[in-house]
Amino acid sequence: MTTIADQMHQTLADRLTPSHLEVLDESAAHAGHEGANGTGFGTHFRVRIASPFFTGRTRVAQHRLVYDALQEFIDQGVHALAIEVL
Repeated sequence: MTTIADQMHQTLADRLTPSHLEVLDESAAHAGHEGANGTGFGTHFRVRIASPFFTGRTRVAQHRLVYDALQEFIDQGVHALAIEVL
């Protein structure tokens, strides 16, 4: 069974061809906080990413590319997404 983090990793790999990519599920650290749903579905994630698609783009535009790629996960209940562009 693949985790949400694994699925997010694959989606980002397919869409942004990153040279570096980490997707970390930090949901356990947020248990009881706003957006933590207690269903086992990850809700809080950190993405560390470097991609050639980011070249020449502002930080906001870089983050938008990540958010756009992961929109289906946000629609399914991902509550928080921390993005670190490397």
